[in-house]
Amino acid sequence: MTASLRFVLGATDPASRARTGVLTTPHGQVSTPAFMPVGTLATVKALTPAQLEELGADILLCNAFHLALRPGDDVVEKLGGLHRFTGWHRPILTDSGGFQIFSLGALTRITEEAAEFKSPYDGAPLVLSPERAIAIQERLGADVIMPLDEPVPNPCDRERAADAMARTHRWAGRCLAARTRSDQALFGIVQGSLYPDLRKASAETLVAMGFDGYSIGGLSVGEKPEAMWAMLDATTPHLPADKPRYLMGVGTPRDLVESVARGIDLFDCVLPTRLGRTGWGITAAGPLKLKQLAHREDPAPLDPACPCATCRRFSRAYLRHLFRSKEILGLTLVTYHNVFFYLQLMRTIRDAIRMGTFGALLARVRAMPGMSLLRGENECPPE
Repeated sequence: MTASLRFVLGATDPASRARTGVLTTPHGQVSTPAFMPVGTLATVKALTPAQLEELGADILLCNAFHLALRPGDDVVEKLGGLHRFTGWHRPILTDSGGFQIFSLGALTRITEEAAEFKSPYDGAPLVLSPERAIAIQERLGADVIMPLDEPVPNPCDRERAADAMARTHRWAGRCLAARTRSDQALFGIVQGSLYPDLRKASAETLVAMGFDGYSIGGLSVGEKPEAMWAMLDATTPHLPADKPRYLMGVGTPRDLVESVARGIDLFDCVLPTRLGRTGWGITAAGPLKLKQLAHREDPAPLDPACPCATCRRFSRAYLRHLFRSKEILGLTLVTYHNVFFYLQLMRTIRDAIRMGTFGALLARVRAMPGMSLLRGENECPPE
């Protein structure tokens, strides 16, 4: 692990793999398990950095692929790196662009050397090699960076999954060799589709290469939640306990709790912000569609059980009015609540692990259908 990143384990749950920890980076500490709001283009949509600090976010995710296109990694570097560019001075993690190999499949050609894209903005060509992915992220200056990998959709035939996994490993080695900065942590990315033996082999291969932490990719891309959880069961036992584990692009509130039970420390997903911008409030009882006529004269808060600023001050009727009137404030208020919900859930999870009550929390979440009703919105492309 680089000197710039330290991970210290805290409490553990005796009946599962759930654990707490503290991740220390050059820009501060992250209490884990943690959820990272997604700011693909160096902004969490509809929220300011000050609001995110108020909400208690420890770390944000940005996307190197998109930032290399707009405004350009050279521009960000000239302006002092992502932290100074965005005004966010807490930790940042950047994804390399591997997910775009999956999500922009029609615009992508994969060779052993690189992924060749057409820009989703203007069609301009972009060749993204493992070395280029590292160079971009070094210019951006995030605290935690990712190697270029090759995800595949689920389900996927075994031969294709194994081929993509092997290429991911070869690219991972090239990324390790290409890095020049000692103040950034580089995480390996486990692949292997829905094949437990491939997941195990991928984890063991990457651990032998010596990364600073380990990501689990290629999940929440079409498979049922039970299949995803099974792949975590097949993977996390083969990752070192003293390094952080990051499940990429996941997911629903229940997914978070189930994944923590399987030993995951870090998460990101666009669900809370994307749903917030489209008028859906997230609650333990399930998503609430605020645009419905039923809320026209509804004086209740979005979530009566929620203490966030949106729920303390505004009614469902007012929120509905904002969306029906296409007022920008509506996007901010509901996104604020949704991000609060996710961050508060993570605080509740951490407290339960420390207090020895995580098993009871897990049982309660499994008994609450609303905690998984967002499935179907769970395939999380970048914002």
